[in-house]
Amino acid sequence: MSASLHDAVSAGDAERIRVLLAAGADCNERNGDGATALMLAAHAGRLDLVKTLIAAGADVNATDERGWGALMKAAYNADLDRGFADVAQVLIDAGANVEAPIGYGVRPLMLAAGYGETAVVETLLRAGADVLARNEGGLTALMMVKEKHYVDIINLLHEAEREAGVGEGSCSTKNAPGSNVVTFLKPRK
Repeated sequence: MSASLHDAVSAGDAERIRVLLAAGADCNERNGDGATALMLAAHAGRLDLVKTLIAAGADVNATDERGWGALMKAAYNADLDRGFADVAQVLIDAGANVEAPIGYGVRPLMLAAGYGETAVVETLLRAGADVLARNEGGLTALMMVKEKHYVDIINLLHEAEREAGVGEGSCSTKNAPGSNVVTFLKPRK
């Protein structure tokens, strides 16, 4: 029955999902890639489906065989070239771990920042994501994003680092090797 649930999520068929869940479908059962229905819904940015699955008891911290959970999948979808801040917020409100890493120690904040997802970065920072966390290569989200010239995200991360006690007026975090970055900081209020 869960294959039908995964199919219904992939098709975006909210009514079919409700019928299957009411009939006893296991919302935490995994497909061949180890993904749950919630992961599929989050990756597609389907807020309505995410809410339905969470209400049915979906595990917001389950991960697939690559270590990706629903929050990471909401942070950025490469196929759609976007992230989903509204989905991320609902997952966080339901208890998703904002620090859950994937390979190389990359966290949701790092992924969202690296792909220019300003709204997702703001959501994660408000939820307490550790702006000073480092991946296995020793890089913070700010270090990872500087070479990409996402000024809004660079400013958000600089401000968050400053609030975390790193630097005063400027950031003491080093730039990526070989990069030249102009930093624009908002004045303190």
